[in-house]
Amino acid sequence: MKSSDELIKIAIIGKAVGLKGELKFHLQSDFPEQFQKDKKFHISKDKSLTIEYYHKNRDIIKFKEINSREEAQKYVNKTLFSTIEDTKINCKLEKDEFFWFDIIGCQIEENNKILGRVVEIEEFGMNDYLVIKTDPQINSKVKTFYIPYIDKYISKVDISNKIIKTKDAKTILDNS
Repeated sequence: MKSSDELIKIAIIGKAVGLKGELKFHLQSDFPEQFQKDKKFHISKDKSLTIEYYHKNRDIIKFKEINSREEAQKYVNKTLFSTIEDTKINCKLEKDEFFWFDIIGCQIEENNKILGRVVEIEEFGMNDYLVIKTDPQINSKVKTFYIPYIDKYISKVDISNKIIKTKDAKTILDNS
């Protein structure tokens, strides 16, 4: 499987609603606009579902392959996935916006020193936080630390070279 075919989680299918196979829908994506009629999404590497319609305001989705409440019950609590390639096609980013899957794996650098690597991104309240696995060369007892993804700490993101330049992140590490 190519890295662009890697599946990324975008939603959780909830309980069956009504008699025609509609399901409650819980987004795990910042891009609800990608859920359009006739778009295909994956339940697994070899099984996909095609959207018949999606009611964003009611968080209800209907897939063409599911036509009864009984069929819908089989998909309750299943995860819906997209490929990285499809996500890049269907989700338009603004200037200085990045996909989480592009940020994860980036090296964190401050004053030409490597502090670590982004291993995850977590949301707390209104902000995203980069979870950094500390580089062994730093000689810190802290194995991981968090950097708020805000301008105060992030000075430059270079996705093509997988590097994020920071400011004052070393202070966060030292005080962790």
